[in-house]
Amino acid sequence: MKKLFILTGLLVPAVLFGQLDRSVRPAAAKAPTINIKDSEVFTTANGITVILSENHKLPKVAFNFVMGSDPITEGNKAGLSELAGSLVLSGTSSRSKDKLDGEKDYIGATLEASESNLYLSCLTKHMDKGLELMSDVFYNANFPESEFDRVKKQNESNLMSAKSDPGTMADNVERKVNFTNHPYGDVMTEESLKNITRDDILNYYKAIFTTKGSYLVIVGDITKDQATSLVNKYFAKTSGVAPYTQELGKGNFNKGNRVIFVKKPGAVQSVIQVSFPLDIRTGDQNQLPLTVLNGVFGGGGFGTRLMQNLREDKAYTYGCYSSLNVTEDGSWLSIGGNFRNDVSDSAITQILFELDRITNGYVTDDELNLTKSSMAGGFSRSLENPQTIARFALNIIKNNLNKDYYQSYLKRLEAISKDDVLTMAQKFFTAKNCNIVVIGNEEIIDRLKQFDADGKIEFLDAFGNEVKEMKAADIKKEVLIDNYIFAVTKTTSLKAASKKLKKVKSVVEETELSMSQIPFPLKNSKVWVSPSTEGQKLEGQGMVLQKSYFDGTAGYSVNMQTGRTELTAEEIAAKKKSVGLFPEMNYSSTGMTYELIGIENVDGVDMYVLKLNDGETETFDYFNTKTFMKMKSISIQKNGEETVETTATYGDFKEVNGLLFPHSMTLSVGEATFTGKTTSIAVNGKADLSTFK
Repeated sequence: MKKLFILTGLLVPAVLFGQLDRSVRPAAAKAPTINIKDSEVFTTANGITVILSENHKLPKVAFNFVMGSDPITEGNKAGLSELAGSLVLSGTSSRSKDKLDGEKDYIGATLEASESNLYLSCLTKHMDKGLELMSDVFYNANFPESEFDRVKKQNESNLMSAKSDPGTMADNVERKVNFTNHPYGDVMTEESLKNITRDDILNYYKAIFTTKGSYLVIVGDITKDQATSLVNKYFAKTSGVAPYTQELGKGNFNKGNRVIFVKKPGAVQSVIQVSFPLDIRTGDQNQLPLTVLNGVFGGGGFGTRLMQNLREDKAYTYGCYSSLNVTEDGSWLSIGGNFRNDVSDSAITQILFELDRITNGYVTDDELNLTKSSMAGGFSRSLENPQTIARFALNIIKNNLNKDYYQSYLKRLEAISKDDVLTMAQKFFTAKNCNIVVIGNEEIIDRLKQFDADGKIEFLDAFGNEVKEMKAADIKKEVLIDNYIFAVTKTTSLKAASKKLKKVKSVVEETELSMSQIPFPLKNSKVWVSPSTEGQKLEGQGMVLQKSYFDGTAGYSVNMQTGRTELTAEEIAAKKKSVGLFPEMNYSSTGMTYELIGIENVDGVDMYVLKLNDGETETFDYFNTKTFMKMKSISIQKNGEETVETTATYGDFKEVNGLLFPHSMTLSVGEATFTGKTTSIAVNGKADLSTFK
């Protein structure tokens, strides 16, 4: 009987539980009181505000030295601060970059820098040495000319990659259209990069990296006495002037929707970003309810309105999100995703619909509670990180927040109602005054006109600058090709050009390629043998990374990942359309589809644009309208729903055996960019094809 009694006792709670009404959501628990230990705060004689958060669980300590200056509007030197941040750790008056890196690595420290801060993390026993290095950089950074040139060249490569990356293009344009004469609207371009000198970097550093008005946030295994002693030892000297300040605008608030298009030939998807600035700053009383609103709208997860509509219901995309960006210098909302060409206009329609819908009705209890629960959980988890406490203290001081701003966070979050969320939507959100940025194929342009009241579309480039409308070509495609052949053969008639080219039996070319992310050069070898045999090989550190071979009728490619792959019938047919040393000469007889689509201004130079299609790849070749030399080529190969874009630019044309060949090039494949320098070209020399077979 005793055993039966025990079993019965166990069954009773289960029966009672089964009788609960699960359709009724349990009442939310009352928001707990957050006890956040106050950080120690003191100010040095030279103006540094020190914020100390002790945590003795691990023998580590971190120092974050944050400058107090406002960001600088850079104008025609856009990218200056970014470049300066990359160079801060390039050496000091007493340590080269290599010496600085070596000493840092010896103690196992992390030493990082940006355009407005220095950061050090190390074991407590090494903090004296770590701060010696950090203070040396702060007071004595010298920005060597060699490092300046290296980083500048690296940024040139990055800009080439940016021209083909639709996400970067969309971000650049979004910044430019939302903010004018504002640091957030400064986008580095090739022209602005050329304008930046080493003296500009030095002057920037002197203006921004100052002791007065700065903040030194210290977190970890260190006492106040130790912190005070170390700060006085390494950062007692006054440096620089008062922090730089400027009055920053709130952004460009439209009257009506603005449609901006950036051309990306051959794209099978459009990158769409709908955005607008917000009249709010960090610490504003509306920031928390606005964050809740964004969480319901599209701030993350599959339950948001944007995801439920555009992914789950319409299947337009894998993901559509909204990003709320609130800072002390400017704020904006961004909504975006990648969408198939055929639904690009429909996706914009639905984004605008959701913007309008959320301003005209209450969010549901489930939407509100789910978002608030997620935010409360994220906040509570963040308190486990000692860095969070120090960051809170910094934000309170920098942004003049109430001392209990973070202690009261959960209570303020709990108190947010559906009325509050609707008020935020009606105050800040708009479906009628948006910047609608689309990066994509020209085929969708006409379908975008509906979103502007006047049917107007603005055309910008990858960096947000105005693009001049393509002009009609003033010559025929056959004349363009003839003039190109005359230019490269240095002749004035097709008869003379053909006679010269018939004497060319082979060309062997060697090019050295370099990339900022690869510490060693690559060697690219190309061989062409009349009439249509060609081989190409890429090597690095004594290894063949990839190679290809084609004899006019068959061929293959080899790479380290997939091994040897025979050319398909379609690939062979495509290659046969581009035979010859200068294949343009044979387009009319090989079956190449080509058309002269107009004159486009590229970086201030007018170019004829020749569009080609060999059945496998769509290519756009750019020819200088004055010299007729080919200056640029964009090739787009489609693979299902994805495209691979390759951009090559050519320069430094030199004569070899009466023919002009480029001796410098930049090659961009996806996000990877290579710079190339031709080391040798041999015409009618020894052409050994054995290494390609």
